[in-house]
Amino acid sequence: MKHLNHHSERDLIYNRKVDPSFESISTPLRFFYISIICGLMMVSCLSVTSNPAENNNSRSPNIILIIGDDHGYPYFGFMGADYVQTPNMDTLASSGFVFTNAYVPSNHCRPSLQALITGTLPIVHNNMVDSMAQAKMALMRFDSEESRNSWEKNFRHQAMESFETLPKILTTKGYHSFQGGKWWEYHYKNGGFTDGMTTGWTEEERKEGGTWFKRFMGGDGLALARATMQPVYDFIDSTSDTPFFIWYAPELPHYPFNAPDKYYNIYKEEDMAESAKRYYANCSWFDDGVGALINYLKEKDLYNNTVFIYVNDNGWEQEPHQEFRHDSLRWHNGGDKGKLGINDQSFRTPIVIAQKNAIQSGRDDESLIHSIDIFSTILELAGISADDYEKSQSLLPLITGSE
Repeated sequence: MKHLNHHSERDLIYNRKVDPSFESISTPLRFFYISIICGLMMVSCLSVTSNPAENNNSRSPNIILIIGDDHGYPYFGFMGADYVQTPNMDTLASSGFVFTNAYVPSNHCRPSLQALITGTLPIVHNNMVDSMAQAKMALMRFDSEESRNSWEKNFRHQAMESFETLPKILTTKGYHSFQGGKWWEYHYKNGGFTDGMTTGWTEEERKEGGTWFKRFMGGDGLALARATMQPVYDFIDSTSDTPFFIWYAPELPHYPFNAPDKYYNIYKEEDMAESAKRYYANCSWFDDGVGALINYLKEKDLYNNTVFIYVNDNGWEQEPHQEFRHDSLRWHNGGDKGKLGINDQSFRTPIVIAQKNAIQSGRDDESLIHSIDIFSTILELAGISADDYEKSQSLLPLITGSE
């Protein structure tokens, strides 16, 4: 199935000049030829589409960005780890297109997430924040160095509101958007989301410390999948008449490794390290949340018109016989090849792009892919020209094989 623009074919059909000899053909024969041409035009319109989602529905596709939190690239069934049970992700991968050699720009989550939402590399993002902060402070007067530092720190927490983000751009095409899960940018509105779970903190809470870091990572958003799926279900129900974009980033399989018994028992009797059992249980917990979300969309008859994109935020190391519980640094950071390292495994992720009847299934084990290109891919799926933003490149040509 062809998914991209085919202007040359349309030019051949719509812009061909009429041969003068056509005028000399008898009227009945002329009508016969016209009917054939019209038939070919109809076939062309049915077979040629500029956007995968147009095969399913005239409405723009719903788009769900699924983000694994500390999910090492090897630890999926579809990536060859038959010792980890991820049936829902395996099914999604088999129905869509998988890039197995994709990479995120950082071995920590916040820079990788910022790159996904803005299409801007971490070093560029940080330089922009620095420039904005310096420009604003140059116009302000502070009573003390402490007040200046406090203002700058607060600005950096909320700098995302100054960036052009996916939700803000998608709004121009009528999209509603939802933030759930990990979100370091203070409030979901800073990213341009119309709805969300993360709503910031007070200055008093920040000074108190304690649980503030959890609020910094996402606050109430961290309950997604771990404790509830209801906020995302409610959002889906409220947007039945408009296309939607969902930032689905549950804090899984991220520490704490405290999956309910139904997931831990999958591995309880297996011959593997205890830290592996607990990490893999969290992987299965994450997978179950993905399955629940997919099933809800099917119940609401929204599945066929929804594009799913999966990516990790950073790498992780936990092989079956590695025991990390005695070493909290490795236990909380994914061994030496996770957040602690600059290894291939510290940055590598699979990227899955799937939509029923619209995106062909396949697998690319050769191309080196950057997660920043998800930004332009989502814009193209929504019918927005990524060229207007010049931040990254759409992955759709690699899926179709057209380029």
